[in-house]
Amino acid sequence: MRRQRRLMNQINVVPYIDVMLVLLIIFMVATPMMQTGAVNLPSVAKAPSPPSQAIQVRLNADLSLLMHNRARGGKEVVVSEDELVASIQQAQAENPEQPVVIAADKSVRYEAVMNLMDLLQRNRVQKVGLLVQPGKK
Repeated sequence: MRRQRRLMNQINVVPYIDVMLVLLIIFMVATPMMQTGAVNLPSVAKAPSPPSQAIQVRLNADLSLLMHNRARGGKEVVVSEDELVASIQQAQAENPEQPVVIAADKSVRYEAVMNLMDLLQRNRVQKVGLLVQPGKK
């Protein structure tokens, strides 16, 4: 009579444990060598005051734009996007070193500020910055 072969219903886990320990050692050695990314965030406590001759663009909570050009001694006027770009380009044609600062209401969405900065960048407006209010200590 022949002996019937029985199926072996056990799993040999020793090779899996060996692989796991090798991977653990590799990760333990490699982790301290990895460089972490650093993000340099601006600090409002150290923010310099804006230049006195800067063109100030204010973005209100209702997304209306106001422009104030102290170099020309002008008042704050409500402008459309096209008027804003034309005025800034004209002012920077006369004085290329004149910066533009954007002061947005804190309730304005980040997307609206980025759209305004993108509009100015697409129209080749130079030296655009953000105006912040220094925090209280």
